[in-house]
Amino acid sequence: MLKYACVKEITHYLIYRDMREREIDMKKIICKVEYDTEASELIQKKVFGVFGDPKGYEESLYKTQDGKFFLYGFGGPESPYTEETIKRLAADKVKAWQKA
Repeated sequence: MLKYACVKEITHYLIYRDMREREIDMKKIICKVEYDTEASELIQKKVFGVFGDPKGYEESLYKTQDGKFFLYGFGGPESPYTEETIKRLAADKVKAWQKA
């Protein structure tokens, strides 16, 4: 029984690492501006909750080559990000997001 529990924990950890290290490639056009995770610089990433938590989610702050900021978010079925999405973030809101 103990051996099974250890294997289960290791499997859970490996799945967790795979999800966290996955490559994000998403594009979205908002007000005629393309926001692309692959072509933008990742500034900061925040994780809320733990892997498997239906309310848990992750937000990543990106900066485009033009200096525009956006958030890429995804999460569980009860999180603010029930689907992967990109949201614009005004430059004056960036520091507040980083401190929160």
